[in-house]
Amino acid sequence: MSREPVRPMPRGRLILAILGALVLAVLIVLGAILPVEFNRDPLGVGKLSGLSRLWAPDETVVDPASEGAARAREYDLPFRTDVVEIPLGDFLAGADQSELEYKVRMQKDATLIYSWEVVGTAEPRDFRYDQHGHTTPAPGQPMTVATYKQAFGLRQQGALTAPFDGIQGWQFSNSSERPVVVRLRLSGFYALIPAGQPGNEAGIRANVPAAEARPATTSP
Repeated sequence: MSREPVRPMPRGRLILAILGALVLAVLIVLGAILPVEFNRDPLGVGKLSGLSRLWAPDETVVDPASEGAARAREYDLPFRTDVVEIPLGDFLAGADQSELEYKVRMQKDATLIYSWEVVGTAEPRDFRYDQHGHTTPAPGQPMTVATYKQAFGLRQQGALTAPFDGIQGWQFSNSSERPVVVRLRLSGFYALIPAGQPGNEAGIRANVPAAEARPATTSP
């Protein structure tokens, strides 16, 4: 039995078939593969069909009000950034020149990002710091105090969330044979303390060179 020869598809129909296959392939990629594999949904089909959920990992919902959970906070104080250069004399200059306290005023639950380093000595044992905070009560009222770290070292960086309304910062002490400068960088929600008030009895000025921050002390 003889077979009839297969007629080739007309050129026009062949082109339409190829174009249709290409369009279908593009739709599959845009509507299914991208939402499932790459979380991209240019046509919106993944969202409507639920395919985009196949890409997402399992979720664990955390109640922000629960104990120990990270909380998003808003503050009344504006965000600010300051650089404070604190000159300290050598140990022969006496305690009034070789050590001081520098703090900032913070409200309860406000956050401070800090970083400081000592310029002028390479020996960590020459420099001691006491990071702490306390309230500023009226005369006759009790004071709340929190000590965070007491150590020797030439640098520190981190974040602090104030446990109460009050002042937070450091006591810096230089016991080396040379004057040094503490370069302190602060960012967050706090207020600088005016010269002469508790936390800044030395009258340190922020955002000026060390020689201007405390003119009576010579910087290295």
